[in-house]
Amino acid sequence: MFDEYIRPYILDMNILLYLNMETTFYSLAARGLEADLVKVEVDHYKSQPGTVIVGLGDTAVQESRERVRAAIKNSGLYYPRGRVVVNLAPADVRKSGPCFDLPIALGMISLSHGLKLDLLQESIYLGELSLDGDLRPITGVLGLAAAARNQGFKRFFVPLQNAEEAALIDGIEVYGIRTLHEAVDHLQGALDLEQVRIEDLKSYFDRATPSLIDFADIRGQAQAKRALEIAAAGGHNILLNGAPGSGKTMMARALQGILPPLSIEESLEVTQLYSLSGLLPENDFLIRERPFRVVHHTASGAAIVGGGQIPKPGEITLAHRGVLFLDEMAEFPPRVLELLRQPLEDKRITISRTQGSLTYPSQFLLCGAMNPCSCGYYQVPNAKKVCECSPGSIRRYQQKISGPLLDRIDLYCTVSPVPYRDFHGTDYLESSTDIRERVLFARQVQLDRFQGSAIRVNTEMSAKAIQEFCPLSSVVSTILDKAIDRLHLSARGYHRVLKVSRTIADLEGRGQIGESDVLEALQYRRAEA
Repeated sequence: MFDEYIRPYILDMNILLYLNMETTFYSLAARGLEADLVKVEVDHYKSQPGTVIVGLGDTAVQESRERVRAAIKNSGLYYPRGRVVVNLAPADVRKSGPCFDLPIALGMISLSHGLKLDLLQESIYLGELSLDGDLRPITGVLGLAAAARNQGFKRFFVPLQNAEEAALIDGIEVYGIRTLHEAVDHLQGALDLEQVRIEDLKSYFDRATPSLIDFADIRGQAQAKRALEIAAAGGHNILLNGAPGSGKTMMARALQGILPPLSIEESLEVTQLYSLSGLLPENDFLIRERPFRVVHHTASGAAIVGGGQIPKPGEITLAHRGVLFLDEMAEFPPRVLELLRQPLEDKRITISRTQGSLTYPSQFLLCGAMNPCSCGYYQVPNAKKVCECSPGSIRRYQQKISGPLLDRIDLYCTVSPVPYRDFHGTDYLESSTDIRERVLFARQVQLDRFQGSAIRVNTEMSAKAIQEFCPLSSVVSTILDKAIDRLHLSARGYHRVLKVSRTIADLEGRGQIGESDVLEALQYRRAEA
């Protein structure tokens, strides 16, 4: 009687003839933030030796033939002779990357080695093989683990370096594998792998490091600091306009230090995006701080919004739940800046290609910094230099940022150079910790207000929510009516003034929007042509 786990075979002229030759392992193919189930079917028959991989795989998938062959032989395992066919089903779904190496290798090994095939039905296998049989980490594991759980699988086998990341997903058993031989030993019943668990996820957030720049290190600029505090409290977009050396970039970088910490839900959301992009920190598996993405003005549109033959997340997606900082914003090509208009409104970006469309989240706080003109000194108070730009040059420079894009910026703040005498002052300056306490208070007020809805911060309010949560007295309504005519506010601009006013009132602990709240919000609004 044959062992129930061993496939019988007959040795004839160095060709193995199997009584049951087809084996199926389950894997996943990433499709943006989602994943498609892939059946890795391996079959063997007597013919000219060779290996064929079918199923619409990219170059990395096709190259797995050589990686798998070397890994199996160097692990001391038997590589099947004759013709081996590997089918990645369904055949009409594109597969990319080296993550199918492990299931392909196990499928080939199962043709001649005794494996507990009853374990395969509820297990997902992913991993890249090195030539010596070691498993290398892959990208996008967090999203793939969530997809495996959602599709009803119970076990998830990945390279050991990815195991802790995958274990962030509840409801599925995660096992880390070091080598191909270790995986085979487990499937033969000779080795029990230890399940990887994350016992206390909250403790990992204690490792977050504070921002390197503190507001206490920045002299002067009281109005700009106040504007950044409002931006952090309500998630509002902000643009700092001022002369070179006035501290715009330094203040923008300090903004990260006053933002509230990521919740566990937000952290997993951001971690999934960075895992998909292969940008998780080395020897770490969790993003604990809100992203702060600095984009250079030479970046292409695809780099900012995402793209490629298989669309990958761009900077606006990597800044999700954090800050997208555009330094020297007027130096960006206008066509690139215009790409931001739709994501700023919809909080997501859809990238369409001939192969299909992928949608990524892009809910970020836009922080821009720019000079008022090419030389940087047009109408700058206390400037040591005089602007030498012509009126036409100034107009062309400022028009690089279109009116519709400026209309989506809630806070427009002019930054003036700090007098030298203030550099050595001894006055107490608020630290980022002090400001952050007020921001956290305002954020909690908003969470309580919007409880039970998808809204988290004031900037996310719809027109209907504004009408409900931003009631105005007759005096405040009169002020806004006059401001609409004087500042030429659009309907969007009017709503954004109300959102900022609501945030200012929250920072001050007021339930009703008052005159001072609206007047302060209006002073940050740029007059529209």
